[in-house]
Amino acid sequence: MKKIICLALGAAVLFGGLGLSGCAKPRATRAQYAIRAEYSAETESLAAEMTVSVPNTSKVSLGELKFQLWANAYREGAKYKPVSELYAHSAYYYGSSYGEIEIRGITGAESFEICGEDENILAVKLASPLAPGKSAEISLTFETEIPRINHRMGVTRNTVNLANFYPALCYLAEDGYREYVYPPAGDPFVSETADYEIELTVPSDYTAVCGFSAEESEQDGKRTYHVCEKGVRDVAFVLGKNFTVHKQNAAGAEISYYSYADSAPEETLKCAAESLAFYAEKFSDYIFDTYAVVETDFVYGGMEYPAMSLVSSNLRQSERPAVVAHETAHQWWYSAVGSNQFECAWQDEGLAEYSTALFFEAHPDYGVTYSDFVGESERSYRAYFSIYSQTKGGANTAMNRPLTQFSGDYEYRNIAYDKGVILFDRVRETIGEKRFYAALKKYAETYRGEIATPEQLIGCFSKTGSKIAPVFLSFLEGKCVI
Repeated sequence: MKKIICLALGAAVLFGGLGLSGCAKPRATRAQYAIRAEYSAETESLAAEMTVSVPNTSKVSLGELKFQLWANAYREGAKYKPVSELYAHSAYYYGSSYGEIEIRGITGAESFEICGEDENILAVKLASPLAPGKSAEISLTFETEIPRINHRMGVTRNTVNLANFYPALCYLAEDGYREYVYPPAGDPFVSETADYEIELTVPSDYTAVCGFSAEESEQDGKRTYHVCEKGVRDVAFVLGKNFTVHKQNAAGAEISYYSYADSAPEETLKCAAESLAFYAEKFSDYIFDTYAVVETDFVYGGMEYPAMSLVSSNLRQSERPAVVAHETAHQWWYSAVGSNQFECAWQDEGLAEYSTALFFEAHPDYGVTYSDFVGESERSYRAYFSIYSQTKGGANTAMNRPLTQFSGDYEYRNIAYDKGVILFDRVRETIGEKRFYAALKKYAETYRGEIATPEQLIGCFSKTGSKIAPVFLSFLEGKCVI
């Protein structure tokens, strides 16, 4: 269903003084978000207002601006569910629960509509076309209803996860916007870097955790967090009432671990610090001054955001190091160097998972050897191949395919993660350790702040002087036999 709303010409400006005045002057080629939001524990919702300045970095004129409404994946009747039936029971701990985002009004544009394959796109029609190199600014108000679910955006038993709660600009390619749905397997977010200024107000009995430093103020039983950060892919928060926090420094950053159920929080913090330091040494400098790891109720093992990682409270103690090391690797393979996670999930997930193997190789005290880690990925992948060959008449082993082409969590995991680990293990074996690390360092430094293509990643390995491209292609096209 589409909603078309024409805006009155004389509509009042929605936000008095809300803008990026608190930040340094932003780069003209990045979008700039200014968001003021308040969370209500009584209604389990966010009321918010947002101003966004949008540069046209494409080669075509834009008649409209397009935003992803990720929160609408949680609504009743959504075509694509945020979790599969396999995980639904553990995710929806109180039974069925729904959420969505409602756009209340927009200024600075002619009209808007909710559209897309799954009512997942906000299309804002401009009064006049936006030429390449020019910018447009709009302001809008919205309300986001948060479902009761152990997920990226959800009210959980112990916390409130606030990720993807605002309209986020669609990925803008050279020829226009790309629209993506929210399938249950994988991370559909193709996020360009932007400058953010966010004011989040919560009841004073909550602590709001964000990866970045925040100025805090308190008044009338409410606490407001002011975050200002430039050149990041997104900003998320976790709210909790019973956090304990442990801190230490590593890789030039202050690392914080917020937990409430972890029986050995010092060990989790140690893993976060050691993995951050290892990746900073091997890949490139860590790009932020802070890094927060947050324990929360989460249906999967963990989830990454710039300067912050979520780890599930349901993890066994023996599982925590692998999850923390994996999510920390995403500070390089997502936060620093972006990729198209919807079309090529292996590019960040496979690399983050293989980075975990490298971390364990250098830190044997965690009790996991490199050969054990890679061997487990091979066993899992071969089991997947055998099962699908016998029950489905064949297994699709191609790695470059959109998330909607995976049959479910099991296939996605084995292709994006496990086959990704095997791929990078074979590449390292072929070109040698020295060239392998040199290629990763070149990739990390060359494409920092960008969305890198698979060809650009492969190019960094080819430039080491090795003819490695055929190895990559045989894996990505599903032609190799493992």
